Amino acid sequence: MKVNYDKLRGGYYTPELVSQFLSKWVLEVSNDVLEPSAGDGSFVKSIVELGKNVNVTSIELDPKEGNKIKKIYKQNNFTGTHIDGDFFTQAKKFIENGIMFDGVLGNPPFIRYQNFVEEYRETAFKLMNSFGLYPNRLTNIWVPFLVICSKLLKKDGRLGMVIPAELFQVNYAADTRKFLSDEFCEITIITFQKLLFSKVQQEVVLILAEKDGKKTSQIRTLELTDETELESVTSKKLANLEAKDLLHSKDKWTYYFLEKNEINFLHGIREKTKCDLASKYIDVDVGVVTGRNNFFILKPNEIFDRKLSKSTLNIVTRSNHLKGILFSKNDWEININDNLPSYMFYPEDKEYEKLNVNERSYIDYGEKNLAHKGYKCRIRKKWFIVPSVHVPDAFMLRQVHEYPKLIQNLNGATSTDTIHRVKILHPNKDKVIAAFLNSLTLVYAELMGRSYGGGVLTFEPSECEMLPLPTKGMDLLDPKRIDKHIRSKEIEMVLDINDKILLEDNLELSNKEVKEIRKIWNKLKNRRINRRK
Repeated sequence: MKVNYDKLRGGYYTPELVSQFLSKWVLEVSNDVLEPSAGDGSFVKSIVELGKNVNVTSIELDPKEGNKIKKIYKQNNFTGTHIDGDFFTQAKKFIENGIMFDGVLGNPPFIRYQNFVEEYRETAFKLMNSFGLYPNRLTNIWVPFLVICSKLLKKDGRLGMVIPAELFQVNYAADTRKFLSDEFCEITIITFQKLLFSKVQQEVVLILAEKDGKKTSQIRTLELTDETELESVTSKKLANLEAKDLLHSKDKWTYYFLEKNEINFLHGIREKTKCDLASKYIDVDVGVVTGRNNFFILKPNEIFDRKLSKSTLNIVTRSNHLKGILFSKNDWEININDNLPSYMFYPEDKEYEKLNVNERSYIDYGEKNLAHKGYKCRIRKKWFIVPSVHVPDAFMLRQVHEYPKLIQNLNGATSTDTIHRVKILHPNKDKVIAAFLNSLTLVYAELMGRSYGGGVLTFEPSECEMLPLPTKGMDLLDPKRIDKHIRSKEIEMVLDINDKILLEDNLELSNKEVKEIRKIWNKLKNRRINRRK
């Protein structure tokens, strides 16, 4: 299918207004331009239409698309050099021969490591290694494209690219963020409220990067509704945007959506409070990976019908099963009465022949429906025994809409991998859970989590543990009262209560400072959520 082919090669083409905008910006100072992943020739067309007398070198892996580009050159009597083949192989030749460019334009493919052709991947990664960067199995192909293209620029060159918003926030791009801050003196990031590529639900940004030999680096950000607003964006408008110092670090760039004074304010608050990290109080682990949820996860009526009540473990499978911050017996009974999937098939770790007749019957049913053929199942010694199962003290949602929270587990349940399992490293478990809901922790959740095109905030366990968590004074919190407010969707009331006790009375922040923290949290949260709309 064409869609699958496009996905495999990362071939989602650039909207015309975007290629026109980036081409115009790069060509303001460039006479010798590289297009490393030319695709259907969108950037080449834009350059031709601008009518500038420039040398263009285009590279495209797909020979059919390459023929289209050659046709564009020929029909317009345009001096362009097109190369059919892999960019990384060609880039290696450029570097070996000292060939560099005034400008680079492109929309690199978005291809995961496992779909990245090994021959090309090896060349790309070796080039990155030569620049002091060490990609891993999480690295998407756009990363080496961006890095290597940056190295092919002359000392005063410009780069204009369409890049996933992952650049701001994923851990595998941490070295890339540091690299960009060292490589460029001026970076402008343009974001869009509406997705440019609706078919892939991938939020992308435009990165405009300039070199001129300066030691200090600055970053500017501009948010537009959609690509139509690019028509009114000029170089003068970009230059007038507030410039923020680009830190030479691997930190996430979500900070830069804030104004300079807001960034400095938050840095000052962290320095002033020296607040403990959450890792002192919580140990976060992923949920259970069954390998085949449609076999292992059962509803109450299925337990009854198959006589498996003694062969299961209580489990939470979805975030909407956890309404407050205390997962009570009443909550569990409501889920059961609603016939929600609340049990995991979990027989004793015995050989098949030693299990009871009902367990064997259900395993036979699973094999008849090929449940044992799933990758996670077939690599187990006994495919029907789920490993790494434990009952946590609390849960934390891996993906959240409005804000993250901890939920105390009062029902001996575990959770699937849609929900993180949490061990509380403090005797007052409910107090730690209640203290998590404060404006300081929530604002850093926005800065340290990851948000994609749908507006959902996602956390890895390590990101949860790195959040600041003020706990001094938490003994004064009332978890049951907070639970009631959360169930009534009264997060602002909870923050009023907790901020007063934790931030003002015990961290000695002023009411004005706390209000500013809350304002910044709402700004970041609303920006993220509104992108979904």
